[in-house]
Amino acid sequence: QVQLVESGGGLVQPGGSLRLSCAASGSQFSIYDMKWYRQAPGKQRELLAAITSGGITNYSDSVKSRFTISRDNTKNTVYLQMNSLKPEDTAGYYCNAAWGPVNYWGQGTQVTVSS
Repeated sequence: QVQLVESGGGLVQPGGSLRLSCAASGSQFSIYDMKWYRQAPGKQRELLAAITSGGITNYSDSVKSRFTISRDNTKNTVYLQMNSLKPEDTAGYYCNAAWGPVNYWGQGTQVTVSS
C-alpha cells in the first residue's frame, strides 16, 4: 500500500513558477513509475509527465520544455517543476504511482495561474 500526498500548489502569476511535490509513504517507492496528471473543471484528466523507476522521463507536448519531472528515491518524493506558467495551466494536479496493474493516486493540489 502506498499513500501519496501532493503539495506546493497555489496562486501564481502568468510567467511564474511553482514546484509541486508528491511524497509517498510505504516501502519500495523506487520500484514505482511515477506520473503527474492534471484536471481542469469540465475537462478530462490529462497526463503531463512520467518518470520510470529507472529515471526515464516523458512529457506531453503541452508542457514539454516548461515542466520537469524528477524523483528522489531517498526521500520517497517525486517533483514537478513548472516554469513559464500560463492561465491554461490552471487545474488540480495529481500524482500517480504505478507498478504493473497496481495504481495509487494522491488527493491533488490546486494550481491557479492568474494575474
